[in-house]
Amino acid sequence: MAEIVSSAEDLPLIPDNLTVPQFILDYHHPCRPLRRHDIPWFIDGQTGNKVGLEELRARTYGLANGLKIKYAIILIHSPNHIDYPVAMWAVHRLGGIISGANASFTTDELVYHVNMVKPTILISHPDCVHIAYLAARAAGIDASRILVFDDRGSCTPGVTTVQSLITLGLASPPGFIERRLIPGGGKTKVAFVNLSSGTTGKPKAIAISHYTPIATSVQVAFHLRVNDDKVPWEERRFRPGDVASAGRFLCDLLPIYHIFGLAYNLHFMLFCGMTLVLINKFNLVNLLRTIEKFRITHLPLVPPQIVLICKYPKVREYDLSSVRFIKTGAAPLASETMNQVAPLFPGAHIEQGYGTTEASTIALCPLETKTDLSGSSGVLLPGISARVERPDGSLADWGELGELVIKSPALALGYTNDSEAHKETFSDGWYRTGDEVRLLKTGHLFEILKVKGFQVSPAELEGCILEHPDTMDTCVVGVPDEYSGELPMAFVVLNPQTAVRVREDPRVAAEVKQSIIQYVASKKAAHKRLAGGIEFIDAIPKAPTGKLLRRVLRDRARKERAKL
Repeated sequence: MAEIVSSAEDLPLIPDNLTVPQFILDYHHPCRPLRRHDIPWFIDGQTGNKVGLEELRARTYGLANGLKIKYAIILIHSPNHIDYPVAMWAVHRLGGIISGANASFTTDELVYHVNMVKPTILISHPDCVHIAYLAARAAGIDASRILVFDDRGSCTPGVTTVQSLITLGLASPPGFIERRLIPGGGKTKVAFVNLSSGTTGKPKAIAISHYTPIATSVQVAFHLRVNDDKVPWEERRFRPGDVASAGRFLCDLLPIYHIFGLAYNLHFMLFCGMTLVLINKFNLVNLLRTIEKFRITHLPLVPPQIVLICKYPKVREYDLSSVRFIKTGAAPLASETMNQVAPLFPGAHIEQGYGTTEASTIALCPLETKTDLSGSSGVLLPGISARVERPDGSLADWGELGELVIKSPALALGYTNDSEAHKETFSDGWYRTGDEVRLLKTGHLFEILKVKGFQVSPAELEGCILEHPDTMDTCVVGVPDEYSGELPMAFVVLNPQTAVRVREDPRVAAEVKQSIIQYVASKKAAHKRLAGGIEFIDAIPKAPTGKLLRRVLRDRARKERAKL
């Protein structure tokens, strides 16, 4: 039966009496490699300024001393910024809670977020501070409670900046006592309140403890043998001095406010002794230039960004040879897309991963796997127990499709504003992901459709569709069929030129659909063909990190078919 029970004894000690900044800035763990003093922690992608440990500690202390607000909720409404981690850690030193908001939110969306978490202070960025002021006014927050990150002198005159508070705090006598946790306190004290993606209704506030990013760092480091002397240096995936990118790309590439950026790309990579290049204003060309300029070794990406890289005609004009590792998550990546991107990054290992806001990182490829073309999202991390359930609650067989239910040290505390959703999702230490997967005895996870008893990977079909010259983006879902069980249906975003042709002549739409269907049929077995049809769409709905909101389109497709 599809159930894996992991022993907590397999994991090294996960400290449960530390706050996040105490773990990252002040504590050495056996799984943590030593970082040389000359290796910066952050590089400002705009200015090239480097920030090391002592400066981070000083700025964190200065901001905490300048704020002097205990047990408050601080909302950060900003793209990634060099002082974003400083603000988080300063608030944690004071015993407060951080809630990160999408920098691209509209006023109404930010008002909803503000009303959900009820922050005491709002920290914004010059690029989006006008939205922050409008949302604050609508939510009844005084403008004096808005702080602004500095961005090379672009702040509005008269506003209070984060830098001014740091300067004030460093020049003032100590005015706060850092929060200390009792044993076990890290598991119960809230560090972050993140909002879910809202795929099944309004976004829900998710309470995340200090223990979650700490546990994730230890789980991933142990899984990948980051500090294992038995692993040769050249085979280690994460090494002190490696350089990773973290910045704004489309709707934010791995933003810090999202669990992928927060737990994996920020805290875990810093735990490994790596340098993060933080970039505020980001686009595809800027990404490629950044790789060249800073000799980026690690690229955490999501599938839509990888697709854009593959389709960019001038990508080979850039020197991408420094990239050693590409990590993709938030949605399955097709082997076809992997095969397209691999030659663009010669020598780079490519792996997929799987996680959720409620559980952080759940699965990653093992160290021994260099590039996995199977379509797997990796294997379960140490310390995670999992089972796959049929709709009636019984355990599925190995390889059988069902809902993934897990137990993990890194689980969130739950939903803070929806008791019914909390009861449905969290029960007796288990978390229902809502994702349909199949689980192998090896611990490998796959997201699968089932057609005539055959398993079909949506990511595999998506990769094939994206090879067609008329397509720019796509999402494949399963729609019910009395004969086959499910049929693959594709939502497709056309490239601009084809979209114009379709608008000008409706007959072209049928021709393009048939062309895509025939192309897939020529490449795939009969049960993998797009028998559920194709629907053109202006944009594929995605979470802030680029995760395909597959359930949204699946529900839409099923409602439309029900009308027929």
